[in-house]
Amino acid sequence: MLKLEKVDLLRGGRAVLRDVNLDIRSGSKIGVTGRNGAGKSSLLQLVAGELHADSGTVAIPKGLRIARVAQELEITDRIAIEHVQDGDRELRRLQSELQNAEQAGDGHRQALIHGKLDDVDAYAAPARAAQIMRGLGFKSAEEGAPFASFSGGWRMRLHLAQALMCRSDLLLLDEPTNHLDLDAVIWLEGWLRGYAGTLLLISHDREFIDPIVNFIAHVEGGGVRLYAGDYSSFEQHRAIELAEREAVYRKQQREIAHMRRFVDRFRYKASKARQAQSRLKALARMELIARAHADSPFHFDFASPEHLPAPLLRLESLSAGYDGQAVLEDVDITLMPGDRIALLGANGAGKSTLVKALAGDLVPFAGERLPAARLAVGYFAQHRVEHLDAAGSPLIHMQRLDPGADEQRLRNFLGGFGFRDERVQEPVSRLSGGEQARLALAVILFKRPNLLLLDEPTNHLDLEMRHALSVALQEFSGAVVLVSHDRHLLRTVTDRLYLVADKRVADYDGDLEDYARWLTERRRSPAPKTLAVAPGTRQPRRRARTACRGTRGAHRGARRYGRLSGRRQGSPEKPACRSRPHRSRARANRSPMVDDRRASGAGHGRGR
Repeated sequence: MLKLEKVDLLRGGRAVLRDVNLDIRSGSKIGVTGRNGAGKSSLLQLVAGELHADSGTVAIPKGLRIARVAQELEITDRIAIEHVQDGDRELRRLQSELQNAEQAGDGHRQALIHGKLDDVDAYAAPARAAQIMRGLGFKSAEEGAPFASFSGGWRMRLHLAQALMCRSDLLLLDEPTNHLDLDAVIWLEGWLRGYAGTLLLISHDREFIDPIVNFIAHVEGGGVRLYAGDYSSFEQHRAIELAEREAVYRKQQREIAHMRRFVDRFRYKASKARQAQSRLKALARMELIARAHADSPFHFDFASPEHLPAPLLRLESLSAGYDGQAVLEDVDITLMPGDRIALLGANGAGKSTLVKALAGDLVPFAGERLPAARLAVGYFAQHRVEHLDAAGSPLIHMQRLDPGADEQRLRNFLGGFGFRDERVQEPVSRLSGGEQARLALAVILFKRPNLLLLDEPTNHLDLEMRHALSVALQEFSGAVVLVSHDRHLLRTVTDRLYLVADKRVADYDGDLEDYARWLTERRRSPAPKTLAVAPGTRQPRRRARTACRGTRGAHRGARRYGRLSGRRQGSPEKPACRSRPHRSRARANRSPMVDDRRASGAGHGRGR
């Protein structure tokens, strides 16, 4: 179907790809992997015809229909669902021809075109576009909203929906999950598994690509090597190749021993809860894959916090939102050192709002935020990355945090995040999105926080950096609250799941597989239930006030939400003194949920 022979590509005088030979057969689903800057995006641009090889040949069959997410964000007033349907170029061509035939009064031509429209199932196109939009997180009421009313991240979702709408033979996707939440990632994974054409997919989300692809094209050192199998199989092959290099082999053994110590330590303290057992399995797998990342340029640790007060932070009967409208109500949460919590929930339910409330960035409408006297918050979110000093270098950012620090010590610290030699002097404005995210993480870690609030920390990070972050978080002795669409990170870092829905926060007893299955069933249901009664959710237990103050004392009992099946739950077990959100107090006449997408701070339209 597609063939590259002895292809060289130069960018700015630098060889990005050298002597690339690649034979892609029709129907193949190929995951394109490699470090940031290796040339993955350039490879897709070559295939798409957006770049031309400096030498060699790129053979593409004539008439091949290629779909690719539009990169330009031209702001128009075109209706969202019409923008999505524009992706079906054959449909739009026939509609244009029909309009011309009608204007010319050519009845015969009109009849022929109507027949062709039937052949392409044109009259089902609006329903197909609406289904794609719903899968990517749009509400039915937003189908008629103008494109210009959406914020940048949501416009990228519309561009993605447009690419999926295309009747393509070859689909090229470059980091399609960057602007998606977990629910949309799970839906997109299912859609791509059913895609009948050829797929070239760049992604740094291992759990996303693993069930989709049957080949891995690894880009390294200017070359591209094709491996049969999914990403897990590739890691095994990669580990064997690295082991053949003696120096790397020794480093592999150190990495494996490091992970094994943590797995054994966690094994003895893990509860029988499904989330804890799921994390234990994920950590055991990390021990196996550690050897495949022994040559990673990223190695860093979280310095021990100076203080670990217990509790670190409490929210009591807290309500918060925007413009006078509540997104969250009656939230009670206590965070203790060692807590590892992941937030689940539909887009707009309030996950980012909860993180902002924990960080103290929102003034509550009601209730209280009660931090410990020595609370030190490390808060990562995309808007925090954007607040880096564009003119300052990574080294300058570190020196501002500790003016008296030895420069070599700061350089060594930055080296663990991939900033070495002259890169430590590069201004932020010249750094890539991934490099800026790494710098923002470095700034947070340098401050030695005891509470980490991470809102989509893996956007723009490659697989090696994600692996390094996951490993580093194992040793962190403070508390972690995490929002992420990266299921591998969720599994390896967290052992508690909270569901944010209907302005409430609830414990979720299931694991991520249960959550994915429930989402699939919910989408198939003609009248989906609210997330608040999803299988596995329950009325969160409330820790007694004395326990919140660090005393291992009495606890109040807990009631549970009924499951969708209607089965009666067993009596609640006695809760351990761990952080748990307060039992939500039901109220009559609830106001409609306020969309959490306002939280992005965009000047108009929807935020992330």
